Amino acid sequence: MSAAALPGAERAARRNALVLATAQAVVGSAGPVAISIGGLAGYWLLLADKSLATLPVTGYNLGVALGAVPAAALMRAIGRRYGFVAGSLVMSAGALSAALALFQSNFWLFALSMLVVGAGGSFTQQYRFAAADGAPRTYQPRAIGIVLAGGIFAAVIGPQAVRFTDGLFFPVEFAGAFFALAALGLVGAGVLSFLRVPAASSEDSVADVVPPRPLAQIAGQPRFLVGLLCGVGTYATMSFVMTGAPLAMVGCGLSRDVSVLGIQWHVLAMFGPSFFTGRLIARFGKARIVATGMLLLAASAAVSLSGLAVWNFWLGLVLLGLGWNFGFIGATAMVAETYRPSEKNKTQGLHDLLLFGCVAAASLLSGRIYVAAGWETMNLVVFPVVATCLAALALQAIRGRRIAAEG
Repeated sequence: MSAAALPGAERAARRNALVLATAQAVVGSAGPVAISIGGLAGYWLLLADKSLATLPVTGYNLGVALGAVPAAALMRAIGRRYGFVAGSLVMSAGALSAALALFQSNFWLFALSMLVVGAGGSFTQQYRFAAADGAPRTYQPRAIGIVLAGGIFAAVIGPQAVRFTDGLFFPVEFAGAFFALAALGLVGAGVLSFLRVPAASSEDSVADVVPPRPLAQIAGQPRFLVGLLCGVGTYATMSFVMTGAPLAMVGCGLSRDVSVLGIQWHVLAMFGPSFFTGRLIARFGKARIVATGMLLLAASAAVSLSGLAVWNFWLGLVLLGLGWNFGFIGATAMVAETYRPSEKNKTQGLHDLLLFGCVAAASLLSGRIYVAAGWETMNLVVFPVVATCLAALALQAIRGRRIAAEG
């Protein structure tokens, strides 16, 4: 691409990223709402077998996983803009259904409604990939970071919607938050109607002439596998600990308000660094940033294991969010460089199916392990996951140096 054309491409990519970041702030609030009160609402609805309390959160994550491939297929058929608008409306419908399930005290309908909310959220998860569409390769990490930075506002909008609607429909708990979430989905659909995905850059247009490779060949690349492993390790570990954290805080005698604010600080830490994570990746490389994220996850577990005071929970959740940011953005950028534009939809769909399938399993195990073994055991699980991902990164680095030496 010529130097004269590059600034124009960057401007178009930046505008695209800003629209998606705004949508992330609004529609993305579904995640903080689902996680901060999904388990608590499940606990409130259940009369027995409290180990199923986090099943609604699992439903949300499972919806994200199951919706990944259909979302990619729909956007391939009708385009990113209309696909994202449809996803926002699905999320809104699921939130409305969840509120009605709470009025009926129907646990299973609530869990199913959370799955629908997650299906809408599967479109939200692809905002980061859409930000890279048409962007120059050197700008892609920054575009992804801008979109995820919208999560800073989602971290405030979601938990504050929970707090301000608390008791609004007393004695039905949590219903107000889901009515608010339904309204936010409608707002998000309006924002996304302004999306204009830039045309592919010239470097990608040349690559797009080449016939797409089989999905198995793309997914079999060592760099794809390492990026997927680190993305799964980062996201599933974060979901596992975060889902159990509100139950642990309330179980230790802390107030529900403290648990909701703890999740707010956590989500702020998840998305706050996104303003500069892309620049850090450009300077230090993807693998080093992912490794830093892994070490932050380990530090989070160490803080959480050191006590049960409010500061232990909050600082642990903040470090958990920071680790997710570095690890997940870095891993996403690794995966994004392993496929061509003609291969993006099927590759992104497979990636998110595997990723959020593991995240859903982690959230389900969260409630069961918390009830069976406690908060301490949940944090001990973090260390072997971190060690496995760091080992994979090290082997990838050794392989890269060997190939460079032979070349």
